[in-house]
Amino acid sequence: MTDTPQRSRPLRVLAAMSGGVDSAVAAARAAEAGHDVTGVHLALSANPQSFRTGARGCCTIEDSRDARRAADVIGIPFYVWDLADRFREDVVEDFVAEYEAGRTPNPCLRCNEKIKFAALLDKALALGFDAVCTGHYAKVVTHADGSRELHRASDLAKDQSYVLGVLDDRQLAHALFPLGDTVTTKDEIRAEAERRGLAVARKPDSHDICFIADGDTQGFLAARLGRAEGDIVDESGTKVGTHEGAYGFTIGQRKGLRIGTPAQDGKPRYVLDISPVTNTVTVGPAAALDVTALTAVKPRWCGTAPAGPGTYSAQLRAHGDETEVTAELVAGELRVTFREPVRGIAPGQAVVLYDGTRVVGSATIATTTRARPATV
Repeated sequence: MTDTPQRSRPLRVLAAMSGGVDSAVAAARAAEAGHDVTGVHLALSANPQSFRTGARGCCTIEDSRDARRAADVIGIPFYVWDLADRFREDVVEDFVAEYEAGRTPNPCLRCNEKIKFAALLDKALALGFDAVCTGHYAKVVTHADGSRELHRASDLAKDQSYVLGVLDDRQLAHALFPLGDTVTTKDEIRAEAERRGLAVARKPDSHDICFIADGDTQGFLAARLGRAEGDIVDESGTKVGTHEGAYGFTIGQRKGLRIGTPAQDGKPRYVLDISPVTNTVTVGPAAALDVTALTAVKPRWCGTAPAGPGTYSAQLRAHGDETEVTAELVAGELRVTFREPVRGIAPGQAVVLYDGTRVVGSATIATTTRARPATV
């Protein structure tokens, strides 16, 4: 097994440059490795001013200018590509529809799948590029027979393989992650950017959801779905409060419930269930969040799909811990059983399976089995 095959010969590389330090250093390393690199910034909004500004996002006019300045310093051509329509359809509208259905989506994962390694990659290949380069922390390795695998980054603290688990073998064949085998701190990456003369060296990392300008997810959804008052009930069905839209809640949520009646045991209550049909939110104790199994749909495999049941580690959130599971593909659905109960899993999230550091694949959580089901 070797590192990414792209290093064996110079390639025509399209470097996706968000305007942040990671993508700038990745582009610089690709160019330094001898590849013919062109930088591109993705314009993902018809009105970039509506996206998060002040180095908090990745899609603003400010970010575009930062990316252009970095490309100038690296000495590579630079373009801005308008993918706003695709982004709106595949990421933003999907995000709203998932919340409306009572699920909790991951827009960054969807952006990697639909935009950076579908729309962008397809356009890059059509223009004669060999690979798309990004600043993600993950590794692609290749076997002697040419088959490829996606692995966790060398620095597990910065690993981003969870949001790349949707990439298939074809996409991995054209993916280049120059930061994936770097065992350094973020301060060292910034120091490298500074040595290279990149002005983004001290730019803060992006956080939150880039297309929600003020970070108010509930307000963003309310503006698109309208306010719809409904009941908050406990496990027995007793009304304990009201809400202005079931879409504004996620499984496991504790804060912002606005429950006027305290629980009998005095302990905090959490969101256990969201019913879009009845516009009802069910709350209860933390123990009721324990999940023993799940089913997931739309599996995508980073290589060959596994045959038969197997033991893996699973990651359920972008920055979550691994947990041991058994998993099997049955009639197109991934069925996962946890060795120990896991708390607060929400439909709509992704479950990503690992075999050691290798990413096996990803699927979207559809249903969960509770250790102690809600009684409503």
